[in-house]
Amino acid sequence: HQYDKMLERQNDRLKEFTDILAHDLKSPLSVISSRVHLARETGDEEHLDALEETSDRMARLVEDLLRVARQGNVVTNPEATNVQAVVNTAWEGHGETTDRATLHYEDIGSVSADADRLIELFENLFQNSIRHGDGAVIVRVGPLDNGFYVEDDGPGIPDEIKDNVFDHGFTTAEDGSGYGLSIVRTIAGAHGWDSIVTDSTTGGARFEITGVEFLD
Repeated sequence: HQYDKMLERQNDRLKEFTDILAHDLKSPLSVISSRVHLARETGDEEHLDALEETSDRMARLVEDLLRVARQGNVVTNPEATNVQAVVNTAWEGHGETTDRATLHYEDIGSVSADADRLIELFENLFQNSIRHGDGAVIVRVGPLDNGFYVEDDGPGIPDEIKDNVFDHGFTTAEDGSGYGLSIVRTIAGAHGWDSIVTDSTTGGARFEITGVEFLD
């Protein structure tokens, strides 16, 4: 049953993924096409600069999309994974300065998972909290009856966008690719888990991953 659920998620993501691919690449392709036309007509170098910028953006997009696609493959050989070790690795490697962020961890135990993908799930949740937090942010990770949560004391996620935060390409940041939280849902789905976003007790963002099987 769990495996069927995972396969169903994978198929849903695949369909969504192809839609996104078509949608996201159409716009930069049309920019390239019109700039080539203008460059031929005017011989103006600025169009070449724009072409270079757009092709770089497409390359980043393709890289992000491939990453999402790979993360969505069903986890077929999960291993016993110590969540605390995963969280520590993710906290060190999330790429942000941690001098303004504090992590509080409450024991979750061990779960059956693909450790590398679980690290990336936590990395993306940590990045999200730190990027959106004003000044010092406190991130808490702890257990639920059937999973775990990651929450922060930042500004939270407005109700009107809660339904969209897991969508591919959705971002509120000028320079964000919008794939961070989408990857969180993709990795959770690949394990047969569910993911929701709600409010933390302090009014920040709280992400809950459920349907998780504990090993101890």
